[in-house]
Amino acid sequence: MPAASYIDPRNGRTYPLDVPRWCSDERTPLLITPGSGISRDEIDGRTRSLWRYRAVLPVDIARPISLGEGCTPLVQQSWGDLRPHFKLEWFNPTGSFKDRGSAVMLSFLRQIGVDAILEDSSGNGGSSMAGLGAAAGMRVKILAPASTSPAKIAQVRAYGAEIQLVEGPREESEAEAIRQSNETFYASHNWQPFFLEGTKSLAYELWEDLGFRAPDNVVIPVGAGSSLLGCAFGFRELMKADRIAKLPRLFVTQPLNCSPIDASFKAGVDTPVPRDVRKTIAEGTAIRYPMRLREIVGALRESGGRTVALTEDEIVAALRRLARQGLFTEPTSASAAAALDKLSDAGSIKANETTVVLLTGNGLKAASTVADLVQ
Repeated sequence: MPAASYIDPRNGRTYPLDVPRWCSDERTPLLITPGSGISRDEIDGRTRSLWRYRAVLPVDIARPISLGEGCTPLVQQSWGDLRPHFKLEWFNPTGSFKDRGSAVMLSFLRQIGVDAILEDSSGNGGSSMAGLGAAAGMRVKILAPASTSPAKIAQVRAYGAEIQLVEGPREESEAEAIRQSNETFYASHNWQPFFLEGTKSLAYELWEDLGFRAPDNVVIPVGAGSSLLGCAFGFRELMKADRIAKLPRLFVTQPLNCSPIDASFKAGVDTPVPRDVRKTIAEGTAIRYPMRLREIVGALRESGGRTVALTEDEIVAALRRLARQGLFTEPTSASAAAALDKLSDAGSIKANETTVVLLTGNGLKAASTVADLVQ
């Protein structure tokens, strides 16, 4: 295989990996050239974390940063006529799936000499970067919307990271981070493509969880798309390596109040489509302008999946229903479970299929909100 590199998916231009960068020279998002997949024999069975799949990474990481992220439980429970498998990503060390991307991205950046980072986040990404950054001995600054959950702000501060609260919508935090990127390396979980190399472990882990076969369906709450694209890239590599026979169908769930991916997908395009945006309890997916929209829509089409937009009441009902089954998740995650009934009623998923639902974050991260909702 040729050496891996950054690649601009819009024009095919490549950049070397050993030079720190978070975007192309034209300030557009990059990816990393696709990997070739692995066999089950290449899994490091001695390692109880996502680093058991380190052979799928584009470079060798000599000293991984790890708090034991990955290897999260896969729990099968009843949901009406369905028996979905819930992937409990809140068992990651800082309480969300974001630890997968943070661990791999920060390990790589530290290896090429980056010792201080800047990140913008509405909550989970920031707390993940702060926690893994603390484990790495890196200096971390997080820019977050002033409306961010107090529990998530407290978590960032507890790790010793600097936090700057920014007034206005989520996009203002990103804009401010980019303005400050000349002073500190911008290790954005939305921009820097090594983050996707970490979330790619989700696909390999589900493959191993299910006896080295792919599920039929994966239901994912999506804002910027890192978990969706990580799954798409990982399963694509596994099929390229003849480890699975077909791609699982990928289903994106979003709150109707902020659902740009649903709007574009249902319009049959991979460019932005106007749709009103309002406040939502699913703050983790409240991204108005997902910059990898084209790749997200492409992954959905390739897999034969679709999008589901959910009302606030539907998300709250699913949150309560999950809690009554012992699954205490934040509202963003509950939107994935809320989509199950709609997908089943539409015939998109069937009771005899293997369906995985990603529950991406812990309910304790939004405890006061959850407490009000479940009364």
